[in-house]
This record gives sequence, C-alpha cells and structure tokens, in this order.
Amino acid sequence: MNAGPMRAADKARQKAFRTAFPSHGQRPSWGGRLLRLFGWGLLLLGAFLLVVVIDGWRAFGKVPEGARLERMTRSPQWLDGGFENPQPILNNWERTLSDLFSSSAESTPRMPVVVDRIDPKRFATPPEDGLRVTWMGHSSTLVEVDGHRVLTDPVWGERTSPLGWIGPKRWFPAPIALDALPPIDAVVISHDHYDHLDFATIEAMKDWDTTFVVPLGVGEHLEYWGVPAHRIVELDWWERTKVKGLDIVCTPARHASGRFLQQNKTLWAGWALVGPKHRVYYSGDTGLFPAMEEIGAKLGPFDLTMIETGQYGAGWPDWHLGPEQAVLAHRLVQGRLLLPVHWGLVTLAYHGWTEPIERSLVAAKHDGVGITAPRPGQDFLALAPPPVERWWPDRPWKTAEEAPIVASQIPPKLREGHPALPLLPVPAAVSPQGTKSNAPSTGNASATNPQAANPTTAKPQSAAPSANPPAAPQGTGPTATTPQAVPQGTSPTAATPPTATPPSPAPQGAGTTPAVPAAVATPVASPPGAGAAIATPHE
Repeated sequence: MNAGPMRAADKARQKAFRTAFPSHGQRPSWGGRLLRLFGWGLLLLGAFLLVVVIDGWRAFGKVPEGARLERMTRSPQWLDGGFENPQPILNNWERTLSDLFSSSAESTPRMPVVVDRIDPKRFATPPEDGLRVTWMGHSSTLVEVDGHRVLTDPVWGERTSPLGWIGPKRWFPAPIALDALPPIDAVVISHDHYDHLDFATIEAMKDWDTTFVVPLGVGEHLEYWGVPAHRIVELDWWERTKVKGLDIVCTPARHASGRFLQQNKTLWAGWALVGPKHRVYYSGDTGLFPAMEEIGAKLGPFDLTMIETGQYGAGWPDWHLGPEQAVLAHRLVQGRLLLPVHWGLVTLAYHGWTEPIERSLVAAKHDGVGITAPRPGQDFLALAPPPVERWWPDRPWKTAEEAPIVASQIPPKLREGHPALPLLPVPAAVSPQGTKSNAPSTGNASATNPQAANPTTAKPQSAAPSANPPAAPQGTGPTATTPQAVPQGTSPTAATPPTATPPSPAPQGAGTTPAVPAAVATPVASPPGAGAAIATPHE
C-alpha cells in the first residue's frame, strides 16, 4: 500500500536522528556530539538525584502537618505559608558568587586540630560555682547550670549533610562519645539546618530519658525519627517551659530554616537558660536584629552568652552576625562573658577558619568585653574563666576593615550607647580562687572573671544588693573598669528568676502546647511599656 509522500516534518526528524546517532562508519557532526553529551549528562544527573533522594530520604525529615501545622499558622511569625523575620533577610548574589572565586586558602585546617578528649568522670563533680560549660566545637555545648545539664545543637555525625558520603566533613571526632555523656536534662535545638539538627545524632538519642526543646515545627522531624512525642516541647518566640527547676525560654532570632525543598516551614530561635542563680543565653544562628535589646531587658543580665561568630559572608550579612556584631549582640543582651561558637568544626563559608576567633578577640578588647576561647572538649567555669590560650595556629586572616559584615535594616542608634557590663570579680563565698585579680594576656583581648547576673543572685532573694559594686579587675580596660549605669530593664527586680513573676496571657493566636512531661509553654512577661508586637524593630 502506498502511504504517500513523506512529510517534511518526518524527514527532519529522521535527519536529526541520523545526525545524533550515525550508522557504523559515519562520523557524527559536532552538533550531534553535543546533543549526545547533553543527553548523557541529563541521564547521569537524574541518576545522581535519584540516589540522593533515596539515600537521604529519612535525613531530610518531614514537613509539619495536622494539629502541629495548625498551631504554627497561629504564630505571629507565620506569614503567607511560612515563617518570616520581622527584618527580612537580604542577599547579594553577585557578591556571593564573586567571593566564591576569592575564598581563603585557610578555610580548612592544614594540620589536624588537637582537641581535649573528655573523661566522663569529669561530670561526676558538679561545678563549684554552679555554671560550667564544655564546648564540643561549632554550636554544640554541654551547659551545666544550677544542677541541670543542657545540650545545645548536638552534632556528632561525620558530616553536616543528609548524606554520609558527601557534604562538609568535620575536622575532628567528637571529644566524647554520645553514650559516654552524663544524663542530660534537656536538649535544645535552634533550627533544622544540618549543622544544628543532625539526623544520625538524634537517631542515637531518640531513646534517651530527656526532654527535647525545639522551635515550632522542628518536633515533626524528631517524631519522624523516633523521638516519642511526649518528650518533645515546641515553643514560639518568647514562650517558655520548665524542665525540672530550669526555665528555658525561646528567644527571637534572624535566620531561616529548611532541609530539602521546603524552606522556612519550621521556626528558628535562640534560647535563654534561666536557673535559680545563673543565666545563659545561646543565640542559635542569627543576624543582627533590634529585638536583642528586648531579650536583654526581659531575661538578662546573663552570666554567659554563647553567640555565633563564624560562617559569615558579605554576600549574606543578615544570615550570620560575624565577630564584631557578635560582640555587639553580647552587649545588647547584657552578657558578662562571651563564648564564641559556630566556628572551629566544619567549613561552611569562604573565610579563614581561624578568622572568627581572631576578630572576636580584637572586637572584645576594643569594647571591653570579657571573652573566653576554650579548645574543643575543654570545660571552663563561667564565673572564673581561664586565661585565653591560643590553641589555634597563627594563619592569615582578614580584619573587620578588610571584610566587614554589616546587617541591613538596623537602626543606627542600636549600634550606639550599649557599653559592656562591668566585669566584676567573683565573690569569695562562691569561688575562693576568683578573688584574685586575673589579667591574662590573650594577644588581642583580656579574659576576666565576671560575676553572676546580678549581685544578689548568690544570696537569698530578700537580701539587698550592694550600693557600691566592686571595681573591675585590673587590666579589663577603661570601659570595664568604669562602673556603668544600669540600663533600663536590668535592675535586680528585672533580673530575678522569671518564675517569681506570674506569666502574662499568651499572645493572640499563640495556640496551646502539646502534652509534655512536666513542661508547659508560657509566654514571657513583657517589660513595662512593651508593645504587643514583641519582635518588631524599636523606634
């Protein structure tokens, strides 16, 4: 049967096929070669993505749904299908790409990082002054505060990635095995990025007799990975829970979240650990934002701040503080001793790996801020910190003038008028060795012995504070040695444990907290004159 003349379109298709797949002995054209190469590339990319999805499926976590999602949508931070910052994060993609081609040759250690291996017997003896911290590297710390043990953002996995064979690899093993840790009262997690929420670590901890305290939505990941729902407490900004005798308060942060294709479907946060005598602030991942003043006024002063200082870039200045703004944040939240975190474990940015601590020391000295820099695995007493010893190598790094990190949408007055709190000597009744003046050389900063959050915290609540605070130790610099006027909101009344003040009603739409073990989410009372929009910029 005659099918008639071949259509022009059919002829064109046949010609293209013969060009792409020539018969034996016929040499293909350049166009055909490129077409074949493109086809094979797509095939390999598809196979790679399929392997990634299959291998990392559980590590990606799970998107919140049901009652959990309903509660999230009632949060003041929820807008148009996801969580939002009061000050939006701005990105300079052109600067980010240009920095990629000028990244530091020192972004990864050339030699192995020597860490202090932790003897589990260390934890059998409680800290004599009630506050001891062990830094594990990056943002993982073990905080012992007023008889409670809290683990922050535990990452024990080999890589900060959903895959075990690709992604940023840690520079050294964890200083102590997970199963060698002492009993932990609470595990607090700041957000769900891979360098803070590690699937392998959580899976190993899922049967622990502990309470996981997380921002809204993060509990969905934990339940998916096997953590019992009754051991999870999810909080919105300014909500609090009590674990045994320790208040844990969820504080605002300026960042983002997401583990795979879903972005900002879970909340990000910092944390305040408020004990009967001592207070600790952990920033989580954050850029600079005005509500840091509010955190200090409501919950400070803090004996210790653990503030992120590393993994920053000029192309994303709102994602991370950078060293200089970390020191400013320490002053805004009214901290006495600063522990720089979010550095020293993995390479997640273009700067030199020692740059965060070098610049932090310079900024702390300039501002008269007490700072400590322990080796990974080393513990220290926050009220009597050891001298800063430069355990990291002397490598090239860029100064703040050479590579500034400046957050956007920040009122100029926020950067002014926030002097460092006086670095007071430790009372003899709390730590006898603290009565000696300490002015160790740090190369770029001085480590000094801060006092408790306020002069009355180590005494009965009825005791009156001293009218004349002791002078700061010698060598702390002009800012630290000059007694400062107490900023608004830092009086002894404001610094008393929040449990002494009846909680205010929850914000409209805050929702209710799921059933948890002896832990109820309650909002933090606002200071006099505070508006309802608790995370908006100050005028």
